[in-house]
Amino acid sequence: MNIRRRVRKGFTLVEILIVVVILGILAAIVVPQFTSATNQSRAGNVRAQLRSLENQLELHRARTGQYPAVGADFWNDLITAGLLKTAPVNPVNNSSSVAAAAGATTGWTWTIDANGNGILGASYFDETTNEITATP
Repeated sequence: MNIRRRVRKGFTLVEILIVVVILGILAAIVVPQFTSATNQSRAGNVRAQLRSLENQLELHRARTGQYPAVGADFWNDLITAGLLKTAPVNPVNNSSSVAAAAGATTGWTWTIDANGNGILGASYFDETTNEITATP
C-alpha cells in the first residue's frame, strides 16, 4: 500500500491574524506621527509666508508711505507694485481674503496698532506657539 501525504502550502488562519495584529499595532504608532508632521509642515509654511508678506508690506509702505487699505484689492496693491505675483493663500483654510479684525476666519488678518505698525496674521495660526490652532 502506497500512502501519499498531502503537503499543504500556505498560511494558517492564526498566522494571518498575527500578521494583521502586528500591522495594526504599527499603524497605531505611525499614523499619529504623520498627522503631527503634517501640521508642523503647514505651520512652518504659514510662518514663512507671514515673514515674507510682512517684508513685502513694509517695502510697500517704504515706497508709497502707507500700507494698503483693507478691502477686496488689498493684495492687488502689492501685485500692481510688483511685490507679489499672486494673492497669497493661507494653507490652513485655502483662503486669500483679508479681514481687518483679528480672529476672523478669513485667510489673513490685518490690523494697524497704536504706533502705526501693520500687523499681519493668519487665521487658525498662533504666532506665539507657532502652531496651527484648529482646522476649519
